[in-house]
Amino acid sequence: MSPEKSDMVLKAIEKASERRYLPIIGPQRGKILAEIVRKLKPKRVLEVGSLVGYSTILMAKELEGDAEIVSIEIDEDEAKSAKQNIRAAGVKPEVQILVGDASELIPKIDGEFDLVFLDEDKHEYFHHLQLVEGKLHKGSTVIADNAGISAYSMRNYLNYVRKSGKYESRYVPAGEDGLEISTKL
Repeated sequence: MSPEKSDMVLKAIEKASERRYLPIIGPQRGKILAEIVRKLKPKRVLEVGSLVGYSTILMAKELEGDAEIVSIEIDEDEAKSAKQNIRAAGVKPEVQILVGDASELIPKIDGEFDLVFLDEDKHEYFHHLQLVEGKLHKGSTVIADNAGISAYSMRNYLNYVRKSGKYESRYVPAGEDGLEISTKL
């Protein structure tokens, strides 16, 4: 994969996001996500909320060809756009886009995940974490986007990762928003 190719696709998505609001992670929080992925080098990633593939590409840029990203998108048109963008970016890891409701799809996915990225309906974060929790191992990291501006909508999730004793969790601010980064104990 050429970094220029993937960077061009990311820039095009950012421009499209300015014209027609797309709730992508964007460059500011995206940089933090990419740094975490670069540091952890997960072999298997679950993303809930592909949208047009922006964060998928950001993560994939940091991974080798032996890694796998499973991404779930409920909207068929967005999933189609994500597949096209990911293909155009020419990323190394295998990327699988599953179309449908994450509540139905997560239980059907076999195997463990080293990293989970939640960027979907904020009210669903806690429920989807509960569904994927059995597929996490000690050291698995869960990253939840919009933990600043949407903290109230995701309060059940935030209370759980911060107070259950199952995670070491911290909020990382980025501009007016931020990410909640939780490592399974």
